[in-house]
Amino acid sequence: MPDGSGSQAAVASKGGITPVLRETLHDRVYAELRRSLVHGVFVSGQMLRIQDLAEKLNTSTMPVREALARLISEQALEALPNRTVRVPVITREKLEDLARARVLIEGEVTARAMAKLASSDFARLRDLTRQCEAAFNIRSIENIRRATELNHAFHDHIYRAAASPVLQPMIESLSLQSGPYVHAAAFLHDETSDPAGTHHHWELIKALEQRDAKGAIAALTRDITRAFNLLRNRLDAEEADAKARQHG
Repeated sequence: MPDGSGSQAAVASKGGITPVLRETLHDRVYAELRRSLVHGVFVSGQMLRIQDLAEKLNTSTMPVREALARLISEQALEALPNRTVRVPVITREKLEDLARARVLIEGEVTARAMAKLASSDFARLRDLTRQCEAAFNIRSIENIRRATELNHAFHDHIYRAAASPVLQPMIESLSLQSGPYVHAAAFLHDETSDPAGTHHHWELIKALEQRDAKGAIAALTRDITRAFNLLRNRLDAEEADAKARQHG
């Protein structure tokens, strides 16, 4: 796993989620926990205690319990035999499945969105990309989280332009399941040896402006697979180390 996993867990233990108001409490608790998963506030393998979450959200345990149950049903969290709840650990099988699904569905929605994007949309996409670059330039936990949020906002702006009531919920589900993966990958990214984290964003913007569907899908695919490749390489390295120790 990422070298920064300990730091991630430390930040997660401090909070990283904001209290919610009493109005429409159940939905607001669910929305806050969902947002936290999408943006990597909770890290892969982290155990979530209902009482701790209730205290951080300034609410009772009931809405937290119900929100966790919803997130488990959406495959964003997993229930363990001892009745605890955990953010799923990163596995090769889930990694490959998520990468494949995201490329297929998000590629289709990107192609659909292309004709509906106006100059104001491209201005927004450029602004989000510049903000993301600025966040990546300072390698801190908070900035990496900020970059993760901006990356999500960038893609979400494109997908919502497609206005697909069928595909949009699928994308949101994939984002929910991918959140801990994307956040973990951000800690593995090395600007000295890897392309800039926003390199493919600029390629995607250019292709969309040129109404080049094939180029846009190719740029999106490279952007999605970049993060998953970083995790795949880490898993390969961990497996190689384990084999070396067995034969050592």
